[in-house]
Amino acid sequence: MIKTMKYLCALCLLCVVCVSCKDDETYADQKKKERKAVEAFLARDPLILKDSEGNVLLSTSRINVISEEQFEAQGEMTDTAKNEYVMFKKTGIYMQIVRQGVGEKLKSGDNKRIISRYWEYSLMGDSLQSTDKTYFWMTNPEIMDVSMNSGTITASFNIDDEIANGGGAMYMLYGNGSKSVPSGWIVPMSYIKVGRQTSEDGIALVRVLIPHSQGTQTATNTVTPYFYEISYQQMRD
Repeated sequence: MIKTMKYLCALCLLCVVCVSCKDDETYADQKKKERKAVEAFLARDPLILKDSEGNVLLSTSRINVISEEQFEAQGEMTDTAKNEYVMFKKTGIYMQIVRQGVGEKLKSGDNKRIISRYWEYSLMGDSLQSTDKTYFWMTNPEIMDVSMNSGTITASFNIDDEIANGGGAMYMLYGNGSKSVPSGWIVPMSYIKVGRQTSEDGIALVRVLIPHSQGTQTATNTVTPYFYEISYQQMRD
């Protein structure tokens, strides 16, 4: 019964994206709309994101896009004072590291259980889509089993752990029976640290703009880009 209530509440958080496209709208047309939405989002000045109750989630200056080369030259960090986001050409993902976290970056052979909390903003709907940063979801964060092997990171949602309690909002909304973590959520894990933090400042925090091809199945089906703020911290034994 509790899991059913969690699922129904998660659905209430999700603003329905219009998927009924015109018969003559092609995939190319949809991708063109996506590109325009991304360009408009990057150019917003000032950038102010609010939740459904009008609370400000993020208020910054215009996004300053930097290259992967500059990102590497800066020690794989982004300057938040300049509101820098690195753009990864291969995936089309834009990422800002707000806090890198503590400990070490994932290395080959590592297997870690990571807790995440997030909010999700639809660029097409220009509104908050979903979040687990609410009182209702405090006991149900996203829990991921993460592995690094030969430079490749894989991750799956853990819904069986006692703390997981059937899964968090992201899994409830988009899982559809699959425990696969969206690629766009995995990319930041190559650049953050997920050691044992002693305070909130030690919890890694990133902001990512994820195109449909790297997002959830819903994002893929509707060709919709989403903007996320996601925290990552290692789960205690």
